[in-house]
Amino acid sequence: MIIGQARAVTDTPTPYADSEVGRLRTVLLHRPGLELSRLTPRNNDELLFDGIPWVGRAQDEHDHFASTLREHGVEVLYLADLLTDVLQQPEARRETIAAAVDDPRLGVTLAQVCATHLADLAPDDLTGALMGGVRHDELPGARGLSHALMGAQDFILPPLPNLLFTRDSSAWVRDQVAVTSLAMPARSRETSLTQAIYQHHPRFAASTAIYEPGLEHLEGGDVLLLAPGVVAVGVGERTTPAGAERLARRLFHRRLAHTVLVVPIAQERAMMHLDTICTMVDVDAVVMYPNVADQLMAWTVSEPDDLAAEAPDEAGELVISGPEPLLVAAAKAMQIDRLHVIDTGLDPVTAEREQWDDGNNTLAIAPRLAVAYERNVVTNARLADAGIEVLPISGSELGSGRGGPRCMSCPIVRDPL
Repeated sequence: MIIGQARAVTDTPTPYADSEVGRLRTVLLHRPGLELSRLTPRNNDELLFDGIPWVGRAQDEHDHFASTLREHGVEVLYLADLLTDVLQQPEARRETIAAAVDDPRLGVTLAQVCATHLADLAPDDLTGALMGGVRHDELPGARGLSHALMGAQDFILPPLPNLLFTRDSSAWVRDQVAVTSLAMPARSRETSLTQAIYQHHPRFAASTAIYEPGLEHLEGGDVLLLAPGVVAVGVGERTTPAGAERLARRLFHRRLAHTVLVVPIAQERAMMHLDTICTMVDVDAVVMYPNVADQLMAWTVSEPDDLAAEAPDEAGELVISGPEPLLVAAAKAMQIDRLHVIDTGLDPVTAEREQWDDGNNTLAIAPRLAVAYERNVVTNARLADAGIEVLPISGSELGSGRGGPRCMSCPIVRDPL
């Protein structure tokens, strides 16, 4: 499926990523805003935050993160800016508004009133409403049974504070993008915004999609590009085995990968994605939570012999072997002697603390150069001892959503390895 109908932009780099560590050139971020200020003790659990962040400080921390990337030659794109661009197009507006009000909580009357209100907004105001939500008392002319029975502080459109974690709603594999299918109800609407950007923004006019919302659950935080042609997919709380299988079929069909490693992880908050316990910091090195390093297993998936030309989702039976230790399976697939491991922390307590604080969730800007939260001092020291240059950023407020530098970034352009 070709996505993007607008005029192609010719003076910008073509999206491409075949690894986690190739020199980062362009990244998609979301600067936290109104949606974060909508968090309260009443709704933060439902919206997947462990606390109520200080919004101004979170914005300062995020600005420092973006500045750190720019200082190292990375072009920073903001999700809100791109969305505002595409919402100037009538087709994009119609599709995005329809997706926003497609909510069984609302009922026909309230959905129609809300859609009419959104359609009358200027593009930047519409972006704000779609991201920050629309509260019960903020909708002019609101009516209908669902509205009458809502509480005064209930949301007609819930806010999307997890937009901060741009890694989850899309992931690039070489020159094609997987717009994912998010598992948690609080996040399901995020991908309608991401999809609108990739479908309608001129920057992505020539891009091709390999996954789309509505398919089996698959989240970008579970997708690691270990090496060109080798993709690891975690399955657990957010990504299902069926999602991993469909992605594998499509990667094989497009010749984007020759091996997919499917890695079961614990279905719990502290390990919601594979990248909460393991990220790459060099072409042959990872930082990993030591409590699970020796326990992680992988199933090796290869393409079927009868891979059909036109039917990737139905073609043949995938070749599956294993399980065997992830570190062993990864080294084999990557055709290296071993995958070096840098542990989070020096003792079990420190390791557990720093894993919870996203010590494993680093963002590589280049081989042996990574952004990490400054508070994970032990892990960062171990990275430095291993020859990895750490660019520390503050994250006392950003981390309340349980995500680190990798979670908060979607690489769009990396130099090939």
